[in-house]
Formats: sequence, C-alpha cells, structure tokens
Amino acid sequence: MAEKRDFYEVLGVSKGASDDEIKKAYRKLAKQYHPDLNPDNKEAETKFKEANEAYEVLSDADKKSRYDQFGHAGVDPNFGGGAGGGDPFGGMGFDFSDIFEGFFGGGGRRSNPNAPRRGSDVQSRIAISFEEAAKGCEKEINYQQIENCHDCHGSGAAAGTSPKPCSACNGTGQVRINQRTPFGVVQSSQTCSSCQGKGKTIETPCSTCNGTGKIRSKKPLKVSIPAGIDDDQMLRVSGKGNAGSNGGPSGDLLVAISVRPHAIFERRGNDVWCDMPITFTQAALGCEVTVPTLDGKVKYTIHSGAQPGDTFKLKGRGIQSVHGRLRGDQYVKVTVEIPKNLSKRQQEILQEFDNTSDDKNYQKKKKFFTKIKEMFGE
Repeated sequence: MAEKRDFYEVLGVSKGASDDEIKKAYRKLAKQYHPDLNPDNKEAETKFKEANEAYEVLSDADKKSRYDQFGHAGVDPNFGGGAGGGDPFGGMGFDFSDIFEGFFGGGGRRSNPNAPRRGSDVQSRIAISFEEAAKGCEKEINYQQIENCHDCHGSGAAAGTSPKPCSACNGTGQVRINQRTPFGVVQSSQTCSSCQGKGKTIETPCSTCNGTGKIRSKKPLKVSIPAGIDDDQMLRVSGKGNAGSNGGPSGDLLVAISVRPHAIFERRGNDVWCDMPITFTQAALGCEVTVPTLDGKVKYTIHSGAQPGDTFKLKGRGIQSVHGRLRGDQYVKVTVEIPKNLSKRQQEILQEFDNTSDDKNYQKKKKFFTKIKEMFGE
C-alpha cells in the first residue's frame, strides 16, 4: 500500500498557511479534479479524493493540531485515541470539586454524592460535501464514548459481588470531626476519605473497568443531517454522550459540521452564486446557456448585449432553510471571455464592426478612449 502524501503537499500550501489559504487551495484543486469535469479519469478521481481528505483534516483546528504533532497517525481513527482526542484524565469523570474540597477542608453542606448525575456531552466532527449540506444526508460517524461497564453494569464490583456500605462513615459519605478553637470545640462534617464521599466501598473491583464502573469505547452511529445545514453549525444528538452516574441520564453528542467548498457554487446565506462564462460573440448576440444548479442543469436565455458582471436570478434554486421549507435563489453572474490569438480575417471583421457600429453608447465610449490616447500621446 502506497504511503500517504503529506497533506500540506497535497494542497500545495505551507505548514503555516491560514484557514483562508487552505480553503482557496482546496477549492482550486476541487475544481481542477472534480469528477463531473473529468469523467472516466481515474487519476483525477484519486487526486480529488486525496484533496478532500487533506482538506477535512487541515480545515479542522483539532485534527490539524494532532496532524502537525503526530502526522497521519494523529488523525487515523485506528490509531490510539485518534478520533476522540486526548483526555488527560482518561475521560473517567474527574471532578474538579474534589480539588476545591481538598483545599478548603470540605466544610459546609455537600451535594449527595450518590444522587443521579447527568453524563457529560461528547463532541465529534464530520466533513460533508456542498450538495450533502444543501440536500441533507445520512452519515455514519465513529466517536469515543464513556459508557457503563458491561461486566459490572456500572457498579465497579466484580461479578458475583456488590459494593458494601463504608464502615468509616456508615454509608453517609460524611464524617464528623471535632476541632478545638478559642471558642471551644466545634463539630463539623467533611467528606469521608475512605470512600471519597460515595458512602460505599468495593472490596473486589471489576477487572474490566478497574472498579470505576465506566469504560471508554468506540461507537459507530448513523446521523441524519438536515437539508440546509451550514459550515460550522452544530448538530445535537440527544442521549448519545457519556453515561451518567447513579442512574442519571447520558449526555448528548454534539456533531460539528464542516462543509467542503464547491468547485462551482458559493453559498451566501440560503442563496447560491456561480459564474457563467460566455464568449464575446454570445454576449453580443445573445444565447441560450445551460446552467448547473443543485437540482440539475437548466436552460436560460441571455439577452443580446450582455455585459460582464450582469446577473440573473433563478428563483427557488438555492438552499432550503434548515429551520423551515423556504428556499433561497440562485444568482448567476455573466463573465465574458475575450478572444485571444485572432486570425487576420477575424481582426478585419472586428475592425469593420468597430468602424461601422451605430450604437450611440459604443461610439461615445470610443470617442472617450480616443481622447485618452491623445492625452498620453499614443
């Protein structure tokens, strides 16, 4: 199997390239190697897929950071923890309240450690095409999730055993201590150090989860992406995050959407813009053109005398609003291609046109340009 090329090399940018430079480089390659523009060209298809993979990584700040540090292994989902990112505490529900309690002695009333607690949310990111964002699609993602251990069902105790009430605090999770002060002996409560406030101890920990009751696993999930979703929008999938504690509900899965730029279309709100190149002759005489849209190709008649920058609208050919059924429009801007390397006969025809034109606006502009040339001695 051939070794993967460096992603920066694939896009033709430096390692310090900005997000805008990366996007422009990808857009150029996507247009050059797009399958629609290169039918039955296997080499172009391979380069198009290679550019997509490189852009998916380098356009994502988290993946880009891991790629810069570890190379391809840092973003390979089959490499240790690549898909889910690093968690310095192993994702096992490290609670910062434990730190504060250690500093301040645990005085005062503490919330019940055995009360149901909701699991934390999990984040993932997926890259989709421009068309998939516009029309909606279903994608399968793989993400890292913390769930209850299957062997001990979240208790943390080995099979055939169960947690026991803590003998130090009699299962309350709190112990009373007496402190001498200038005002006499003061009694206060603090978290039990034997059970860390849980009110129970595990004599024989589960070997699968080491007594935590939780395991980290890689989960596949099919996600329905609604039509009209835009770049950097977040999709929330309820109940697919990390497992809760003490019977609490699971958190949610938050999927960040990255939309790859299109080789032809540009999105502005719910409208779609594109350029329509026509020849000098077509602009002068008018013509019928075939315009690409998200729904396929449509015919449109451009009037004679069309000017560069003229824009026409295809109503309802844009992108559906993600929050409703209203759909934007498509705007098509005319660009006129000026002919090069004219033959002598073609030059004579154009010169004849120039000399015989009775278009008042054209003659007025012609006189203006003649005066400019005279001013500069040309």
